[in-house]
Amino acid sequence: MAATAPPLPASEPRADAQADRRAQLGSLVQRQGAILALGLTLLFGWWRYGDNGFTGSYNLTEALRYNAMFALIALGMTFVIMTGGIDLSVGAVAVIGSVLAARLSGEGVWVAIGGAVLAGVAVGLLNGGLIAAFRIQPFIVTLATLLAGRGLALILSGNATVSLSTDAFTNGFIELSSRNLGRVPLPAAIAAVAFVAGSVVLNLTRFGRHVLAFGGNEEAARLAGLPVSRTIVAVYALSGGLAGLAGAILAAQTFAGNPNEAVGWELSAIAAVVVGGTLLTGGLGSVWTTLVGVLLLGAIINMLNFESLDPYWQQVIRGLFLLVVVVLQSRLAGRRRSVA
Repeated sequence: MAATAPPLPASEPRADAQADRRAQLGSLVQRQGAILALGLTLLFGWWRYGDNGFTGSYNLTEALRYNAMFALIALGMTFVIMTGGIDLSVGAVAVIGSVLAARLSGEGVWVAIGGAVLAGVAVGLLNGGLIAAFRIQPFIVTLATLLAGRGLALILSGNATVSLSTDAFTNGFIELSSRNLGRVPLPAAIAAVAFVAGSVVLNLTRFGRHVLAFGGNEEAARLAGLPVSRTIVAVYALSGGLAGLAGAILAAQTFAGNPNEAVGWELSAIAAVVVGGTLLTGGLGSVWTTLVGVLLLGAIINMLNFESLDPYWQQVIRGLFLLVVVVLQSRLAGRRRSVA
């Protein structure tokens, strides 16, 4: 008579079930934790500063107007990070777009926007092309274009702030930042349309599936015959184009193209993407959670402004906050892998 294996102890299935529940909870926190944090932040702001302050219509409108630029850059960064890459050049691209938009502002709003976006796409194509062709780490390539882009912005501006053309105040360019659609600032409406389009592309198109597949396992994607190189070039071009658009909005908002603006914007975009739950290793993410990350970081900075906290300490708090989120995300991702 064949020997049979002894039955598993009853405690082992229980332990496996508990591990599964912990993994599911960790996944939920990773994907939805930013929404809960945003809700708690708004509730605290309402309690701390009153309905006419932090959550008043004026403050919310202006916060949306300002953070729309970060939202556009973070959207492009989401696609890049989902491929397992990084784009450190977006701040430099935004300032190039700002300077070009200011120089072209007298030609009309569409010419100014088009020039800024095309410049961003060109830098993105350069980034993606170098990464895809030579298999260079995205960190190195985009760091190089960050430095070169800052220098190019200084050259294009003549190392001085470029004021808008007087025609920009009558041809509609200024309205790119100042106009409202009902109670919604136009920059926020532009960002909302961009996020809807980004969600459709990511979830309903072949390109979106390629982005996630490539980020999950680059080598497997290559072996499966997916257009990895084209996908890389496309996501960096998208990131550059959105950064250029943010730069055009910045020029309209500040009435000038300043080559020294947009310092650290790349870090704010990365922070928003990570806070939103997109894995830095790629293969998992959502454009909507990135939007929540942008709103959460914007609410926190707004709250620090209400407290009249020194800007240098604000930078310290933002850095520590990002570090905590990255550590938490790493632990949650590690726990999910160990259970799987």
